[in-house]
Amino acid sequence: MTVPGAIPDPVPDRPPGPAPRRVGDDPPGPALRPVTPVSVPVSVPVPVAYRYCERVVRTRARNFAYGIRLLAPPKRRALSALYAFARRIDDIGDAAGPVDARLSALEEARTGLRAPRPDPADPVLVALRDTAARFPVPLEAFEELIDGCADDVAGARYQSYEDLVGYCREVAGSIGRLSLGVFGLAHGAARGDGALRRAARLADSLGVALQLTNVLRDLREDRCAGRVYLPADDLRRFGCTLDLDASGAFTDPPERLARLIRYEAGRALGWYAEGMSLIPLLDRRSAACTAAMAGIYRRLLARIAADPGRALAGRVSLTPWAKAMVAARAITGAAK
Repeated sequence: MTVPGAIPDPVPDRPPGPAPRRVGDDPPGPALRPVTPVSVPVSVPVPVAYRYCERVVRTRARNFAYGIRLLAPPKRRALSALYAFARRIDDIGDAAGPVDARLSALEEARTGLRAPRPDPADPVLVALRDTAARFPVPLEAFEELIDGCADDVAGARYQSYEDLVGYCREVAGSIGRLSLGVFGLAHGAARGDGALRRAARLADSLGVALQLTNVLRDLREDRCAGRVYLPADDLRRFGCTLDLDASGAFTDPPERLARLIRYEAGRALGWYAEGMSLIPLLDRRSAACTAAMAGIYRRLLARIAADPGRALAGRVSLTPWAKAMVAARAITGAAK
């Protein structure tokens, strides 16, 4: 499972601070009596915590970053905190190492999320808890993401399309609902529990669309890592196995794989058609942000469907210029 736009993380696990003192740094002087060291927990100031999360977005979220730039600073910081924690969970799921160790790490993340007070030395949890104090974000939705990543680690596969959609709701629909808590509804949108439930359903659908696009984009990469997300029912329907040869290439006939990918892409487009109905319910800048992120992924899906062979050979991506054009159109559309 991948959070959109993952690239290697150059961000340290600990926020920057004074370099540790080395032997010889102190000026010469009279000998001092030894003092019993006192352990003082590091407390990360909230502004520093948010800057750390924004740095995670800049270095890890190539697609997400194009949309988040369109938000007002408070919402941009809040979404950065949400992304940074989601990125942490996803990295645990994708890490190498024993299954038990990764499942234990996911449970530790769950414990940190549930703690009444966050670890003051953890910039992501500090920013996340401040975000929850400022916006009505349902932090419990992150537990669905953790559950989905635990399924990844355990090597879960999906029999039916409904099973796959359930997984997508866990790992991406949950992020859509969390993001909606930051966006809120526009002043002109209908109010009340009914409107909020409809918006949450649409945010969930848009998350499913994005994750289905990820599944097709990362098909070969995931298969080389031993992960298969496409439903067994669909593989049988198109006569595919997704087996690899010694060189890591798919052994299925290319024309069968192409039909399978185009079929799944068509299904994903249906989720986009539903999920994009969320955009008119949001304020102008939140609508532009959502339209930019969804537009980038929908264009990526179109490229995959147009040339399945390219997607099967490696990860398909858009150029920075193409992403910038999608973001510009999102701004123009939101202004209207």
